[in-house]
Amino acid sequence: MKQKYLVLVLLGLVMVSGATSFGSYQATERLVEDDMSQALASALAEQQNDVISADTIRVFNSHLQLEQLRGHAVLAVDTRQKGFRCEARCSAATIFLMSDQRPASILWMLTLLWAGFCLYSHRRQVPLLAGMYQYGGLNYAESEGRFYDAEGRQIKLTPMQQQLMEMFFRSSSHSLTKTEICDALWPKKPDASETLYTLIRRVKPIIEAHSNLRIEVDRGKAYELRIR
Repeated sequence: MKQKYLVLVLLGLVMVSGATSFGSYQATERLVEDDMSQALASALAEQQNDVISADTIRVFNSHLQLEQLRGHAVLAVDTRQKGFRCEARCSAATIFLMSDQRPASILWMLTLLWAGFCLYSHRRQVPLLAGMYQYGGLNYAESEGRFYDAEGRQIKLTPMQQQLMEMFFRSSSHSLTKTEICDALWPKKPDASETLYTLIRRVKPIIEAHSNLRIEVDRGKAYELRIR
């Protein structure tokens, strides 16, 4: 798989994991707010006044339906508006710990594993060193006389296929005439047309399977290695 697709999948996993975690937090936050509101209303109604005391806090906690909230929710007085207004509050950390983060945790684990795979895949790519030529996702190490794909895997070629691909890579235009190929590969053969056609037919699927290249034919007179 190409590196850009690996990164796109990674970004998708990050977004899905984050959205799942945030969605669970929001759902729990709504439950907490509803529970604190009903507990506060019940406590004030039972106390029959708006003065906060130790008894108010005790009664408030007794009316909380979510057990995890007891001892973590607090009562405060809002003085920003005219008069006093009692409010129940809870920290974001408490809400997060109460939320079901198991699905998000699984997704984050998959994200980390995928990130590790992306890093491994990136490090496996063949670096462009001296004497290394790259074209269309295909790498040719001239010092070794070997071809590699973008993932760093060696491409197995027959001697004739190897010579043909070397000729394509050494050509500045990546194109060769029929005469150039036949004279180089079969100099003593009067007519190597059929042999050339067979060679091209067999090397095509190999190149297309390991790179973004294809061999195009121009009326049987010339051949070009072109990026798809």
